[in-house]
Amino acid sequence: MLRVWRRFFVITLALGLLLRGCPGVCATEAEKRPDLLLAGVYGWDERQNPSDYWVSEKYDGVRATWDGERLRFRSGRLVAAPRWFVEGLPLCALDGELWLGRQGFARLAGIVKKKVPVDDEWRQVRFMVFELPGAEGTFTERIEQLRRRIDAAGLPWLKMVEQFRVADNKELRQRLDETVRLGGEGLMLHRAEALYHGGRSQDLLKVKQWLDSEARVIAYRSGSGKFEGVLGALEVETSEGRRFFLGTGFSAAERRQPPALGSTVTYRYTGLTASGLPRFPAFVRVRQEF
Repeated sequence: MLRVWRRFFVITLALGLLLRGCPGVCATEAEKRPDLLLAGVYGWDERQNPSDYWVSEKYDGVRATWDGERLRFRSGRLVAAPRWFVEGLPLCALDGELWLGRQGFARLAGIVKKKVPVDDEWRQVRFMVFELPGAEGTFTERIEQLRRRIDAAGLPWLKMVEQFRVADNKELRQRLDETVRLGGEGLMLHRAEALYHGGRSQDLLKVKQWLDSEARVIAYRSGSGKFEGVLGALEVETSEGRRFFLGTGFSAAERRQPPALGSTVTYRYTGLTASGLPRFPAFVRVRQEF
């Protein structure tokens, strides 16, 4: 009888947690969200000196962190990577991007979101690492530590992101234009003398030809002319409540099957108008949740 009552107590407690939203379970998951360094935006301000930074390509991939035991998305959720992919990774924290190549984000997202990994697909994926979270020393010192650890691991899918220096904004612009011309997304600047810390900071900056942001889809506008019968534009709303239309950047397939109402999309733009609306906004993609 005592054993029966124990079982009843355990089941009742479990159901209570579920009905209350599983606070204990959710708190545990939340604690696993890594405290990563997040990028600000480079403003091309004459007071900013790019020679103070290491420069690298901004990879259009899926951010992932390795804690020495498990591979996680930025959200803290586990990545369902094949065992062979993570076996042999260094026994230290790594921060980087899962990457499939330039302009390969859509295919990559389909691969890494699967709960059951497909080996042949993962053979194409690279873990491009750019940081040693929590390590001591300046960024210059950390990238040397990182280089040694990646070389020692000897895994063909584990790569160190190339870091280089530029002299001034003119050279930075030239490198940015070259990267974009070759199909890249942009550049990243990491302050050479910065010690490691989490949170958004000017110690890490993204450099792009276009600015980008996100907004929620609230309505559709029908197309006309060559877009008769398909999507003409999305009406979207920013987190600040500003509404505008996205009418460019869509593929033919996306016009036939546009992003769902309520979904969040990424758009690019060249700056803001006097009223605070984006100039020349263009659709990029639906935001993927990882």
